[in-house]
Amino acid sequence: ELSPWSSWLPIRLRCQKGVPPSLRGRAWQYLSGGKVKLEQNAGKFDPPKGGLVTKALQQDLFRVLKAYTLYRPEEGYCQAQAPIAAVLLMHMPAEQAFWCLVQICEKYLPGYYSEKLEAIQLDGEILFSLLQRVSPLAYKHLSKQKIDPILYMTEWFMCAFSRTLPWSSVLRVWDMFFCEGTGGYTLGSSEKLRSCQGQYETMEQLRTLNPKIMQETFLVQEVIELPVTERHIEREHLIQLKKWKETHGELQCKSPPRFHGAKAIRDSEPYPHRALEPSPSIILPPGAALLPKGRKSKLRKGTPKGPVSVGDQANGPIPEENGSLLEPDSSLFHQSKESLSSRESEDTYL
Repeated sequence: ELSPWSSWLPIRLRCQKGVPPSLRGRAWQYLSGGKVKLEQNAGKFDPPKGGLVTKALQQDLFRVLKAYTLYRPEEGYCQAQAPIAAVLLMHMPAEQAFWCLVQICEKYLPGYYSEKLEAIQLDGEILFSLLQRVSPLAYKHLSKQKIDPILYMTEWFMCAFSRTLPWSSVLRVWDMFFCEGTGGYTLGSSEKLRSCQGQYETMEQLRTLNPKIMQETFLVQEVIELPVTERHIEREHLIQLKKWKETHGELQCKSPPRFHGAKAIRDSEPYPHRALEPSPSIILPPGAALLPKGRKSKLRKGTPKGPVSVGDQANGPIPEENGSLLEPDSSLFHQSKESLSSRESEDTYL
């Protein structure tokens, strides 16, 4: 459970360091609000199956994307949604992946997949303006070569870097994306720009990024140290929106406001969040009490000392402290075994 939000800093730091693989699927659901969305719309995910699709993952991908077209018929299907849905399906079942996709499209990247792609064009102008703040050399060079942001950042943003970065970096970036929302990363130094004398060379450099800068350790550290805050992004959004209206008129797609991260999403939803129930690794039989610390139980005469194995317990009764005998219950062993593993299939889905 992500409440109370006074503990937000440890959650943020954990996401920056990387969510453990066994918890990543559940973490993305809780951070994005997809878990709440699923509970609010239980039973609504029932898209038709693809008749020509045979592989399970492809079948689930078809179902998730088909469900979204039925959920948002005015927006329909966009090809860039497929890589995002595929990454989600690698970490959770189809229904959970669908509601996470809905949250991404509605809360994190609103308007990205609508007709005419106005939101992605607007974000391109925001990126270009912020580039002037954090990397004046790159900004000056791109302006000189007359390279519009839409030429190089469309796939980055629309696919949430899932088709651009190495897999390990994708997961780290997505951990931070679900936690903190959209951000930015810029490249530019005098050494890099010397190899980009023309428009073609510059575009090739942007399309084929240096593997070193895409390594998760280097990339995440650069993103964390980037001097761009949520306030800077919002301020630039208002500036670019005003310029857009002056040159293009009103936006045709009236998309909802963007939420910067999990905390903003959770604060905006009045739905009560149920606390997670603990799953202990050791389950005591009914009525059994824990011994006080430092106190050893008295064993009956003839009872062997040392640890008792499950096989020994199964062969006879278990002595209690008061001298009575406790018959072993097979259900207890089943519960113990179950508690040692995940009780939710999405913990480690693949």
